[in-house]
This record gives sequence, structure tokens and C-alpha cells, in this order.
Amino acid sequence: MSTAEETSGEDAPWGEVTPEAARRLLVAAVDAFAERGYHATTTRDIAGRAGMSPAALYIHYKTKEELLHRISKIGHERALYVLEAEADRDGTAAERLAGAARSFVRWHAERHTTARVVQYELDALGDEHRTEIVALRRKSDAVVRRIISEGVRDGEFDVPDIPGTTLAVLSLCIDVARWFNAQGSRTPDEVGELYAGLVLRMVGARTAPDRR
Repeated sequence: MSTAEETSGEDAPWGEVTPEAARRLLVAAVDAFAERGYHATTTRDIAGRAGMSPAALYIHYKTKEELLHRISKIGHERALYVLEAEADRDGTAAERLAGAARSFVRWHAERHTTARVVQYELDALGDEHRTEIVALRRKSDAVVRRIISEGVRDGEFDVPDIPGTTLAVLSLCIDVARWFNAQGSRTPDEVGELYAGLVLRMVGARTAPDRR
């Protein structure tokens, strides 16, 4: 599945990227980076996939690294939004953690091509851009840590090591992007439901919340 074919509720993937030529280049870059890796991909590869000349790329993006940064920033902001939306809902910590895991996993499954680039090409960014993206990742960490901490406080969870468990939860969910196959036996919703249960067992949830 190409990036242009991925769906997660948006009418148009990367619809916030304008003009249209810039969006086409970004979509082409995601597919190229996911298939070949950032370092093995050339600007000529990206332009060719977008049906444009290499010179046209530099009208919209100064460098290949700038393209990766734009992809990574938008992707991390979307993933953070998914977590925050669930964390801020009414309900018990178990309900909110299950919702966060379910939605976060579903996003990584539905957008698995994009998510592989967003989550696994971080080291290719320059220092300034990498610092910005790491800050976004820390916000995601803080959201999940807050839910787990509240569950421990309220006696819902049994977690001796909250930071370590937070890292384990996020790592488990993010890894879905690495192996998910749209032609496989499980849908993104089914994987999300499975992982929500796994995460609740990781934190020793006292009772399993009803699925909303």
C-alpha cells in the first residue's frame, strides 16, 4: 500500500500540505523513504515518483532533510493528538489508557507506511530538527505516563516502574508500523483492540474496561 492509498479518516492524506505540488512531493518522499530508506533515496527518486523534475523539488523543499523533517513533524503531531484526545476524555484511567493504546495502534496500522518513516528515520534528521521531534516524542511519553500515574494513584494499576512501563507501552504500540500488513488477517481495529488488552495487562489493571 502506498502512502497515497493509506486512510485513517482524513479525506485526503497530507491534505494540510500545500500547494498540491508540495503535497505530491511529500507523498512520494514517504513512499521512497519507506521502501529504500532515507539515505538510499535521492531527490531524483522522489521527484520521479511525483512525476516532476528534480529541479521542481527545490522550489518547495531546500533539501531532502527538510522533506523528512516536514513528514516527521506532521506525523508526530498527529500521533500526539491521538493520544491527547483519549487521555483527556472522561472515564477511569483504565478506560483512557485502553482508548489511547487502541487509537495509537490503529493510527500506526492504518498509516503504517508513513509511520515507519516517522518513527524509524529520526536519526537521519539534523541536530536542530531532531531536537524538535524529540520534544514531540517526550510529549507523547508524558501523556501516557500521566494516565498510568493516575491509575496507580487511584489504585487501578500495579506499576512499580512508571517510566519504564510507559516506554514499554509506547514501544509496543509503535512497533505495529514495522510489521503491519494491510493484506494480513487482522484489521487496524482488531490490532488496536488486541493491543489495548495487552497494555492493560502490562499495567496490572484491576478490571478490564468496557470497549467504547
